[in-house]
Amino acid sequence: MSRPRILVTTPIPEPGPSLLAAAADVTVLEASPSYPELVALCASGTYDVVLTQLRDRIDAGLLAQATVRGVSNFAVGYNNIDVAAATERGIMVGNTPGVLTDATADIAMLLILGTARRVVEADRMVREGRFHGWEPELMLGTDVSGRTLGLAGFGRIARATAKRALGFGMDVLFAPRPPGDRMVEDSELGEFAGKVRKVEWDDLVASSDFLSLHVPLTEDTRHLVDAGVLARMKPSAILVNTARGPVVDEVALVDALRSGRIAGAGLDVYEEEPRLAPRLAELPNTVLLPHIGSATVSVRAEMSRLSALNAIAMARGRVPDHAVNPTAWS
Repeated sequence: MSRPRILVTTPIPEPGPSLLAAAADVTVLEASPSYPELVALCASGTYDVVLTQLRDRIDAGLLAQATVRGVSNFAVGYNNIDVAAATERGIMVGNTPGVLTDATADIAMLLILGTARRVVEADRMVREGRFHGWEPELMLGTDVSGRTLGLAGFGRIARATAKRALGFGMDVLFAPRPPGDRMVEDSELGEFAGKVRKVEWDDLVASSDFLSLHVPLTEDTRHLVDAGVLARMKPSAILVNTARGPVVDEVALVDALRSGRIAGAGLDVYEEEPRLAPRLAELPNTVLLPHIGSATVSVRAEMSRLSALNAIAMARGRVPDHAVNPTAWS
């Protein structure tokens, strides 16, 4: 029986490469393929499965020509993949859920603290030799304790962020499924019952000193935070995004930050990643990170392991443990 053939679009850390090499003939691209290159590779008939990154666009056009039986995404999210088109073509999709909750919540809290206390500006001042000693009004920032954190979404990462925020003495509000709404019983809140409070999306926007986004990217959440939402936020409010870049209208955000409509923003993701909206990088009232929510050694190793196991299972004709569309082959 011939060994399955797996294409890896970008080198990944161990243990994925060793797992893949033991189970299949593996091709690892040294440089990320362009979209036309990826289309050609997936349509070549050479590979059974492709192991992709978020930056790899697996859309309906590519899938219509693809001969692979599966796509294993090295990510929890999969908005880079047209799952409906994959299912229609009988192509299984896998992801790596449940591995980056704490790491991403840490980054959300870091962005809250870093933006509030102006750490990037302060660091730059010291490095550039502009720090001449303590002064009464030097680099005054915003308090975090006693302020209101609004969580857009209340899934695993939002709950982990809430736990950290409560430890800092913050008041925590949440809207479970913005821009819509649904009932949430106290029994569903578990350890958070009596500690956090559910409000509707419009109230969350208007009440939050820090508005932190924790929603998947869907048609409903694309530009969830647009010019209208930014106009309804407090002028002293800070926006934090560790979810997906297109959840925020980045051009509108730049305008709001430049005009003082809101006080600041902490971002780990961007609408046209890796490109930034014009003038965003120039703004001093921002903390801008290069999509490092999952960037710890242990988390990336586990993502590597899960994506490799997903790819191996699909290459062998088995539904992987973490299938996004488990009915694709039925």
